[in-house]
Amino acid sequence: MATQISDATFDSLVLKSELPVLLDFWAPWCGPCRAVGPIIDELAEEYEGRVIIAKMNVDENPTTPTKFGIRAIPTMILFKGGEAVEQVTGAVTKASIKEMLDTKALA
Repeated sequence: MATQISDATFDSLVLKSELPVLLDFWAPWCGPCRAVGPIIDELAEEYEGRVIIAKMNVDENPTTPTKFGIRAIPTMILFKGGEAVEQVTGAVTKASIKEMLDTKALA
């Protein structure tokens, strides 16, 4: 299951994480977000101990999405060493997310 991140926990759980973090910005009313949700949870299990897979509800946490200029959801940002290194917007396939994780997060 993906880690739930809030505006309050963003700095400690994402920016200060020793592991890379893939953060999915989503909302419950978003159809493509609901389609990607199960993929995010599967990846959380597959990459456990290597990459933190997390989700942030943009309706409940407006500060962080605004800070990163999130204008469409789902948007996934990969953080490594406290820096955003890759960003993908839209309902993407599991294979493309895995490719990003394998080449950008674990390289």
